[in-house]
Amino acid sequence: MSENNMTTEGRTGQSKPRVAVLFGGRSSEHAVSCVTAAGVMGAIDKDKYDVIPIGIAKTGQWVLASAETNEWSLSASSLPEVAPSAQTVALAEIGGEHQLIVASPNTVPEELGAVDVVFPLLHGPFGEDGTIQGLLELSDTRYVGAGVLASAVGMDKHFMKVVFEAAGLHVGPYIAVTDRQWRNDPETVRKRVDQLGFPVFVKPARAGSSMGISKVDSIEGLDAAIETAREHDPKLVIEAGITGREIECAVLEGRGTDAPRTSMPGEISVAGGGHEFYDFNAKYVDDAAALSCPADLPEEAITRVRELAAVAFDAVGGEGLSRVDFFYTPDGELIINEINTMPGFTPKSMYPQMWKASGLGYAELIDELIHLALHRKTGLR
Repeated sequence: MSENNMTTEGRTGQSKPRVAVLFGGRSSEHAVSCVTAAGVMGAIDKDKYDVIPIGIAKTGQWVLASAETNEWSLSASSLPEVAPSAQTVALAEIGGEHQLIVASPNTVPEELGAVDVVFPLLHGPFGEDGTIQGLLELSDTRYVGAGVLASAVGMDKHFMKVVFEAAGLHVGPYIAVTDRQWRNDPETVRKRVDQLGFPVFVKPARAGSSMGISKVDSIEGLDAAIETAREHDPKLVIEAGITGREIECAVLEGRGTDAPRTSMPGEISVAGGGHEFYDFNAKYVDDAAALSCPADLPEEAITRVRELAAVAFDAVGGEGLSRVDFFYTPDGELIINEINTMPGFTPKSMYPQMWKASGLGYAELIDELIHLALHRKTGLR
């Protein structure tokens, strides 16, 4: 799609921009991605945009998906999943435009038309980690959200912390454990963890939605927690437990050369359900998490959270959107936990809720993200 043919309304001769909503994916967060897509597709302004739902099956196949949002709901007994299909969708350049093509065995491929912007609602590896962003960059296709580097850094909790420390942000004590280190010398790993002090949180380095995370209170539970995390990623991050309140802040890219915009900070609390921490079930199944926004913090702490969230966003080279999470300690210190470059995006998710409390509604937020993507240059131009 050439820069010259692009308008705020979409391609020349078309009244509405075409938005391909991309969801599902190969990661363990497949179901969460489907739920996120249901929220977006239910709220996006159909009078303003043409929407094409594209699901990615766990096999990696792209398929035309249903726009019926109730098909992508999440419950304790039912996890939504994009099913493989005899028809495969591909993105190809035809006549200078980026077209969606549907191909089936022994049939002539069918053109679905050009796409103005892709809205990738993929969580975890093979989507949130820079891989899909690289594909879209190679095809010169506009898309919502962070680019290749920011997505990769935001996905890897180890290198994320390295970048944060370089930017002068306060990071809690942690160690990174590679596959080789654990397999060759587990005793040294145990000693390093013991030096952190218990409790610790054992996490896959490159996973989200609290997948594979365990809280460990003693050395006796460490090996099992490490093996649980390794089911999601052979590389781990093990963090010292921090006493403090969990504070989040939503960041939205500024228009043009404007600075990043930040929401009022929110505070997460987990009520009941036997959850020791903010795990997957608390987030998505049991509805056990509650957000207070604005968080009950001193005015200077609110200002500082917003300032540091913008610093973190710029540190990783963020674009579009991110959610930045902190610990607020009893002595008033702010310790950065992580940045999420594609946070949960259902109407109940923390990112949209914080913007709603800050005066920007869900549908308006979606519209703003698409606007930013439509006006964003691809590649290094």
